[in-house]
Amino acid sequence: MEGFSTVNLRATSMFKTQKRLIVLAAALAVVAMTIGLPGTSAVASTKFKGAMTIGVVAPFTGADAALGPKYQTACLAASQAINLSGGILGKKVNCKVVDTRGDPADAVPAVRQMYATTSNLSLVIGCTSDEASTVVPVFDAHQTVSFCMTGEAEFDSIHFPYFYRLVPPDAADSVAMVKIAKLKSYKNIALAFGNDAGSQTFVAPAVAAAKAAGMSIVSNQTLDISATTFQTEAQAIVSSHPDAILMEALGAAGVALLTEIYQLNNNKMIPVIGTSAMIDPVFFSGVTTGPVGVQNFINSFNADNQTVNFGGPAYPLYKRLVLAQAGKVKGVPNFQGLLTANGTVHLYDGINLAALAMVMSHSTTGKTYHADILKIAAGGKGAVVVSSYAQGVAALKKGKKIEYHGVGGVYSFDKYQTAFGPFENDQFKADGTTVAVGASLGNCNLTSCK
Repeated sequence: MEGFSTVNLRATSMFKTQKRLIVLAAALAVVAMTIGLPGTSAVASTKFKGAMTIGVVAPFTGADAALGPKYQTACLAASQAINLSGGILGKKVNCKVVDTRGDPADAVPAVRQMYATTSNLSLVIGCTSDEASTVVPVFDAHQTVSFCMTGEAEFDSIHFPYFYRLVPPDAADSVAMVKIAKLKSYKNIALAFGNDAGSQTFVAPAVAAAKAAGMSIVSNQTLDISATTFQTEAQAIVSSHPDAILMEALGAAGVALLTEIYQLNNNKMIPVIGTSAMIDPVFFSGVTTGPVGVQNFINSFNADNQTVNFGGPAYPLYKRLVLAQAGKVKGVPNFQGLLTANGTVHLYDGINLAALAMVMSHSTTGKTYHADILKIAAGGKGAVVVSSYAQGVAALKKGKKIEYHGVGGVYSFDKYQTAFGPFENDQFKADGTTVAVGASLGNCNLTSCK
């Protein structure tokens, strides 16, 4: 080209290269801002030195299949933020789904297969009441840290060194449900719980709490969660004329029962108080797209839930991360509905606690890092409060102690490594999200809410 020397061409080429780098840096900055992370240096410069795996051990098929996707979303959300902050000790974090089918007999071989085929397994999350009693001893034998969503009573008094529970026992959940019923002045209560282990653990505590509150149990129905119709159980409940129904029946079973009760009760809803597990987008979608409809359902349904700290600094990032998983996880009709879902909230926090403990101990091995989880949860004098993995890593690099305050608030563990916390009364909104109504139910333990 006339007037262009070799020097001119080199300068033009360098200019174009610099321009591409500027555009790339700008694009990376947009990605970082999208998930709420400060800066782009970790994104641009990270070269992972290996990988570690988080096992998501939960039902992905079977009657409780709605639980697994909640937990997988928590893993993908937390690991996305961790990886964009350079990973854990330079290692990329991956999530691996392990389907227990909600059956303790199926869970053990699935977990053994996980160990046989997975390298660098550093953490396990999920493990519901359906299978926890059979798989937690396996995790502990392998010295694998586990954050389980189980309320089974056996974990109230047996110490497994590598087991952590970020949610109270089912007995506390039942007490919170009865507290809602008491606040609404209900006297006659029907119970409707699935025949799976995870649902049946609520029944005895609910009966005891209702009796202590001066209420009468007018019907107590055990639901075969593999059934498609509940005409007999629905008729028994309607005929007992309860003021309210306390229930847990996940997925299609809960949808079928409430639909049949509605129809047998002259197209009128009987007030329902569900467990925190009933705050589920699959359940909401199933009920509201049927004869009951949106307005009838949201006017008549309450659920106890652990308090979500919407006003805290951890929530905005959590919200962006969860919504960013839309399209990546099967079985979630509305990701907005996961923003207050018990399992998604607390397992996201659990992964952050574990990841920071790994950084603090300079190890991704459970035997080395597990004790630091309690130290980070408790904090202590002089500890810096952090609300994200990135903040925690920055503080640890400066030699500071840290205290993690998550989406679920502050985690105070007892000697069995169970965290108790405040409960609230939640109601669905028309878009499938939930909102707390009334004052806090208080901190609910095995017998009362205070």
